[in-house]
Amino acid sequence: MTQRLVVGITGATGAAYGLRLLRRGRELGLETHLIVTPAGVLNVHHELGLSRQALEAEASFSHAPGDVGACVASGSFATAAMVVAPCSMKSLAAIAHGFGDNLLTRAADVTLKERRRLILMVRETPFNLAHLRNMTAVTEMGGIVFPPLPAFYHHPKSIEELVNESAERVLELAGVAGAAPQAWNGLRP
Repeated sequence: MTQRLVVGITGATGAAYGLRLLRRGRELGLETHLIVTPAGVLNVHHELGLSRQALEAEASFSHAPGDVGACVASGSFATAAMVVAPCSMKSLAAIAHGFGDNLLTRAADVTLKERRRLILMVRETPFNLAHLRNMTAVTEMGGIVFPPLPAFYHHPKSIEELVNESAERVLELAGVAGAAPQAWNGLRP
């Protein structure tokens, strides 16, 4: 059976992470399901110069954020994991409090209730106390908070290398077969 990965993209900066996860998912033979919020579409256009249609073409399937009846909103639709990359503080708060008012937050809620991997690449700093408490709440529910903090020990030469390294680490954490962070960090096994 093909592994399924749900990728959410919200309005925080860092749309390159979501795009890289979709592209790497295709390389690894994953079935990817994209949910991009309206603010996420704006950031994808601003940061990457892509239209909604161009972004959706990178995924196996794309779902409208208002379609709360989509397959990814059901616990019977088995997935390897869900990654929100990037994850805004608004989406974090909704997920932390079970406020499934759109497909992205509903799919995250389902991921948690089914005890599957939920990884949130939170991107807004500095954090205030509400942000930290929401991260704690998600962690206590079994989610993983993964701010994409760049690693410099491998002497990256480009932003792309930094994005690739973080995305590969997330895929490994999600349990995706074939993910290989060491391939990106330049270190020998």
